[in-house]
Amino acid sequence: MLKEMIQKEFKFFNSLSENELTNFLHFCKDRKVPEGEALWREGDKDNYAAFVVSGRLGIKKTTEFEGKHVIVGTYGPGSVVGELCLLTDEIRSVTAEVLEPAEIMILDNKQFEELLIAHPLLALKFLKNIFLTTCKRLKKSYDRIASIF
Repeated sequence: MLKEMIQKEFKFFNSLSENELTNFLHFCKDRKVPEGEALWREGDKDNYAAFVVSGRLGIKKTTEFEGKHVIVGTYGPGSVVGELCLLTDEIRSVTAEVLEPAEIMILDNKQFEELLIAHPLLALKFLKNIFLTTCKRLKKSYDRIASIF
């Protein structure tokens, strides 16, 4: 059931064969998260990507005004978040909070490294999809900034 939902909802995995998707999911952990819980907070040192199977997440960033945050994005089923920290040792630059009860799949850095060793071509496809996702988000950010001025 989960696999069929992922094939339907995640454009991120469109380039994977059914066998590749099965192999990829072997490296992920499934987690149910209640509303109001933070997956991570700005400044955390964890390094994993989360794939939203159901529910909604809000991504927020601390502003210059003490105690204030701005929502920089909301993500629902079919979205991936936290992907950059999977590939770097940087601290989290945003907070990810669950807005509606969510089911997510987690791929952490250790599992990603195991994926690289076991299935290098699959890992390359995954990296390409991370790159495409990042490019789309960067373009949207440029468009938002340009609309302010």
